[in-house]
Amino acid sequence: MTLSSSNRIQKWFLKYQHVFVFTAPVAFVVGVFFTAPVSGDPGANYWLKFWWLFPVFLLGATIVNTVGISGSALFVPFLIFVFPLFAQPLEPETLVKVGLISEAFGLSSSSVAFVQYGLVDRRLALSLVGGSIPFVVGGALLSFVIPEPVFHALLGLALLAAAYLLFRTNLDHGNGDEAAADGGTAEVGVDLPDDDGKLGPAGVETADDGTVTRVDRDGDDYTYTRGGYLRRAANYSIGGTFQGLAGFGIGELGIISMLGTKVPVRVAIGTNHIVVALTAILASVVHVFGGGLVGGHSLSLASTPWNMVVFTVPATVTGGQIAPYVSNALSTRTIKRFVAMLFGLIATALFLMAAGLG
Repeated sequence: MTLSSSNRIQKWFLKYQHVFVFTAPVAFVVGVFFTAPVSGDPGANYWLKFWWLFPVFLLGATIVNTVGISGSALFVPFLIFVFPLFAQPLEPETLVKVGLISEAFGLSSSSVAFVQYGLVDRRLALSLVGGSIPFVVGGALLSFVIPEPVFHALLGLALLAAAYLLFRTNLDHGNGDEAAADGGTAEVGVDLPDDDGKLGPAGVETADDGTVTRVDRDGDDYTYTRGGYLRRAANYSIGGTFQGLAGFGIGELGIISMLGTKVPVRVAIGTNHIVVALTAILASVVHVFGGGLVGGHSLSLASTPWNMVVFTVPATVTGGQIAPYVSNALSTRTIKRFVAMLFGLIATALFLMAAGLG
């Protein structure tokens, strides 16, 4: 296949990405309905039992994708505290699995949207995912053997750390004086990259000294380097362990490490979506099949609450597509402060549960 043909295919895919993105959850739901192993003889009551999860997960997915953090950071606490008020409580490994499966689809949806805008550094994303794999797998396997109070305590610690990092980090998209550092208008006479395979004026090129010049779909340009691998590796190893254990953590720590190594905010959020989506998919696979590997109880496919994920998956995919538009319409600072305060309250409740007081 020639380069020009490859570019045309890529551009065609990005142009019609909504069709492909929304086809995926439809195929998933149809596949689950006809092939998923379900105990007993499920009827309409079984499949429609948790229809009310759709609006809840739609709202949650829109919020977390706008800020650029892991969906399970909201989904798992919701399944711990709110879900049992309307249905039966779930085991920790089951609720993490539901959160991860839903998050994997939602963040994949949002990732494609950010790729379409030209805001994903794929080389940086792949290096981060590769380094995170052993930690994600280890955390996921650990979730099968730790006691429930310890799980709640670790979840609370992760949420407190996420709340602190959200308060501390500036996730605004760059205005006024910040525009030159995080998206702005090129200087007169500067020749910016423009790739045939991308929509609009988007393009990217890397200079001999490692400086990356990126242009997004709207024509805003970003200049940075991919240096700081060791600093990011430390954050992503800790975040990867929590990603496997609790379903979130790599997104929150990842954003901080990228901003700390001078990656522009929009590029950091877009690239982080790819990292979180791929690690969520990996963690989901381990949570479904990995229990027997560590001497813990093995989760069969039949134990997966399929009547929940048939609603949560389409909801998170839709939220992932909405998020880039919400990000442009609302103040990211307001959203992140709301989420940070919510994390603090949830963490307090989890510590009480871990101490046997909740």
